[in-house]
Amino acid sequence: MGDVSAKKRLIVVVVDDDPDVLHSLRFALEVEGFEVVAFANGEAALERSPFVGVGCLVLDYQLGGIDGLTLLERLRVTGCRLPAILITTSSAEVVRRAALAGVHIIEKPLLSDVLAAEVRRLIQPPQAST
Repeated sequence: MGDVSAKKRLIVVVVDDDPDVLHSLRFALEVEGFEVVAFANGEAALERSPFVGVGCLVLDYQLGGIDGLTLLERLRVTGCRLPAILITTSSAEVVRRAALAGVHIIEKPLLSDVLAAEVRRLIQPPQAST
C-alpha cells in the first residue's frame, strides 16, 4: 500500500444554514482542491467535533440556532484548534467580537477567490527563512 499521508488533502469545515450558499462554498472550495466537510447548522458541526489535522473552519455568523462565534467558542472547548474565518454581512459588534476571538473576517458577498485565498493563507505552514 502507498503512503496515504503524502497525499493528504487540506480539509475545510464549512457551516452555513443557507443551502444555496453552503452548496456554492463547497463547490468553490472543492474546485480549489480542498476537501470540504459541510454542515447546515452549528449543532451538526458540534456533533462531529473535534476537527483535527490540517485545515480551516469557515463559519457563517448568522446561523439558525447558535451564531458562528458561539459555535467557534464551543468547538474550541472540544479541542478544535483549526484557524477560523467568519463570513458575515458585518456589524461593528460582530467585528469586535471576532477580533477578540482571533477570527479572520470576510464580508459578504464573497467575491472571486477571496475565501479560497484566505483559507490557503491560514493553512499554509510558515516558510522557513533561507
